[in-house]
Amino acid sequence: MAAATLVVLVGVGLVGALISRRSAENESVHQAAELTNVLADSVVQPALTDAMATSTSAAAALDGLVRRRVLSADLLRVKIWSPAGRILYSDEPRLVGRTFDLDAGARRSLSDPQVRADVTDLDEPENRFERGHGRLLEVHRPVWTPSGRPVLFEAYYRYARVSDRAAQLWRGFAGITVSSIVAVVVLLVPLAWTLVARTRRAQRQREDSLRRAVDASVDERRRIAAGLHDGVVQDLVAASLTVSGTAAASREPADAARLHDAAAAVRSSIAGMRSLLVELYPPNLHDAGLERALRDLAVGLPVDVEFDLDPAAVAALDARSVQAAFRLAQEALRNAAAHSGAPAARVSLRRDRSGVVLTVTDDGVGFDPSNRPDGHFGLSLVADAARDADAVLSLSTAPGRGTAWRMEITT
Repeated sequence: MAAATLVVLVGVGLVGALISRRSAENESVHQAAELTNVLADSVVQPALTDAMATSTSAAAALDGLVRRRVLSADLLRVKIWSPAGRILYSDEPRLVGRTFDLDAGARRSLSDPQVRADVTDLDEPENRFERGHGRLLEVHRPVWTPSGRPVLFEAYYRYARVSDRAAQLWRGFAGITVSSIVAVVVLLVPLAWTLVARTRRAQRQREDSLRRAVDASVDERRRIAAGLHDGVVQDLVAASLTVSGTAAASREPADAARLHDAAAAVRSSIAGMRSLLVELYPPNLHDAGLERALRDLAVGLPVDVEFDLDPAAVAALDARSVQAAFRLAQEALRNAAAHSGAPAARVSLRRDRSGVVLTVTDDGVGFDPSNRPDGHFGLSLVADAARDADAVLSLSTAPGRGTAWRMEITT
């Protein structure tokens, strides 16, 4: 949010600065045009005579007036043209009487009377005497003799005047732009801070809700597992012992055989029930420790599981890390048995320089990690447990290449 806001503000500032500078420059050119209008209407046109429209000697009478009331430090050249392109008067005597082609802007000013301003093209021959004055702005408009004959009044301004005036105006615009941006920032910061605080609070609430759901799930599993272990499993064990004793005491071979089969069926049910108890809640995780609980995971699985468990690595884990390691192994072995078709799997828990590394690998069909089906709540619990334990969880798999889970736990 901060980065996006900064980008927007910088963009607005740059665009505003460019627009302000362009507007200031246009305003400066407009002021030069207005000044030319005033000079033409109040100074030059009242002094024109009909003879000045054709005679350079008559037009020479304007020289004193132009030098006193028109020329200045910023307006450095004046030319008066006939419609045919002859310079009737200029404060530069070497131009008087010369004929040049009028440019398109000058011709439009005469045919459609109005003020026009352009940057002077100093490469044109009629402007060769202005080349030593730097960049210039030329403004021209028609003026009329008493009989209504048009001539073109042209004034040349130093462009530095336009640039200086544009800079003054731009600084004013820039101040307004910067003030507006600062005001927006002042208004946005509390709002952004409030939004961030709300987002963090909502995230914490979601995490707490998920943690409570996981804890409730664990508690419920513990309760169900305890009920099954203390009730159904014990009843099945007693029934198995009773049937086995009856079979041993029976004197009828056929009855004894049937009783032995029944006892075997009950013992098989007990084994299945104990496997279910391990899935529901590992009774050995807190009592006998992680190593025993991990080995219990292999009970009843159709997968040949090899264990490489370093006792020093087990001893280095705290309660959160033990829970995270068990959940990863449980989910990985369950998936290997249910989905991968793997004949064998391996669980390794070893120490390295930074802590403890748990790896669970199988040689099954693997899968595409980017196309994982929905509904894998167990994998979400594994990721949450890893995050709670500040562990780094990674997965390496591909179709036909097996699956390898790795959890790095810092100790």
